[in-house]
Amino acid sequence: MAVGPRGQLAQHFPPSIPIGFATQGQLECRFAAGFAPRRRRIRPRNFPVPLVKYRQHMAQFTYKARKRSGEIVSGLLDVNDRGAALAQIDKLGLFPVALDAAKGGTAAAKPGGAAFDLRRFLPPTLREAALRPRKPRLQELATFTQQLANLLKSGMPLTVALNSMTHLETKGIPSSVSKQLKSDVTEGRSLSDAMAKQPVVFSDMYVNMVRAGEQSGALQDVLRRLAEHFERFAEVQQKFTAALIYPAFVMLTGLVIVFFFMTYMLPKFLSIFADMKVDLPASTRVLIGISNFFSDPIYLLTMGIVFVAGSIVFLRFRASDLGRKTLDRWKLNAPVVGKVVRLHLFGQFARTLSTLMQNGVSVLTALKITEQVIPNSVLKEAIAQTREAVTDGKTIAQPLARSKVFPQLMIDLIKIGEDTGDVPGALRNLADTYESELNIGLRVMTNLIEPVMIVGIALGVGFLLLSVLQAMFSITSNIGTSMGR
Repeated sequence: MAVGPRGQLAQHFPPSIPIGFATQGQLECRFAAGFAPRRRRIRPRNFPVPLVKYRQHMAQFTYKARKRSGEIVSGLLDVNDRGAALAQIDKLGLFPVALDAAKGGTAAAKPGGAAFDLRRFLPPTLREAALRPRKPRLQELATFTQQLANLLKSGMPLTVALNSMTHLETKGIPSSVSKQLKSDVTEGRSLSDAMAKQPVVFSDMYVNMVRAGEQSGALQDVLRRLAEHFERFAEVQQKFTAALIYPAFVMLTGLVIVFFFMTYMLPKFLSIFADMKVDLPASTRVLIGISNFFSDPIYLLTMGIVFVAGSIVFLRFRASDLGRKTLDRWKLNAPVVGKVVRLHLFGQFARTLSTLMQNGVSVLTALKITEQVIPNSVLKEAIAQTREAVTDGKTIAQPLARSKVFPQLMIDLIKIGEDTGDVPGALRNLADTYESELNIGLRVMTNLIEPVMIVGIALGVGFLLLSVLQAMFSITSNIGTSMGR
């Protein structure tokens, strides 16, 4: 028999022999066919001889699956990972019911070994915070949701759509999230239950809306509304950030100028003033005192201790119920900024509650989720009282009015919505109204903050220049007087 290429060696092996091993007797038959190696170590008969590199660290999974006839079968699979196990079950023509790692099975090892991770050298608290998965931003969640809605709208089955999501690039949401969703859905779980297993990515609001969409058969529409909801809130956050960029830049520039003057320019002037031995003006003496204060390590250490102690006291106060309510109430009533905060919170309340109720979530569940979404403790308490009152059979408008937190416009429109049977529509109109007013409020706040900060920085820099110039004038006048004598 002619000797075939070395790459065709495997096709001559009997199919009953495992890929990785052959017995000594079986090797003798292959040697007769022309595949004898140059050297061969003598091994005991029937001892396994490696033919090709064996894929080590195979994982073992036990499964339960259903045949097309409805019969439940079970078995054990030796595969690389969970995805390969599901693919193998699918090739067998079975519908998976449960898939678990077998006891004593080994997990597939990652190639290249374990990566060096500097985070393991951090303290336990910081290490836990560093290893904790990052919660996706609103825009990232909106993009993920819109992509999934588009795939389902194109006619893809849910499992195929989730498989496609693993290959789509979504910033902030790793592909492992979609892989886990696909695995859970393939095992027979609903999409909402699969999402509930990943609370870092999918909030209670997200899960409940998806569950309502599954029950009503309108999952595509629910996902599309969710994407629009997150995009609206992401847009509001971007407007807040954009409104603060310019004031923050102006403040940073002023601080850099003051720091440069105090650390580089002022010491040179102080040496000149000390050599002249003249009486300096009051503003210059104040400036010298400030410079000496910041240059003395004892004063700096004292300031650092006071700052750290004050920060600890403030954080502990803010963590308490009384402190949190006090600060949140101050945010609602603060001049200029308070109006913007109120408009943002009222719009968030109306938009969230409207989106939930519009997608079939019950009133009590919608109020509970909205209470968790709202970041202000004063509004949280008012929503909790409203939910308890609705449980007793009252409408939404009555307990909201008793809280004396929500504006009369919101209460009146919700009452009209209850009378007409369209509370979600009334809340949606309220959200649009408050978001429009928020845009105006942000522009007004920015227009007020910018000149105030510019004037404040100008006064600070002007004080520095005035202090130096007054000292220079004083020195010049003394020189002129001494020369006149």
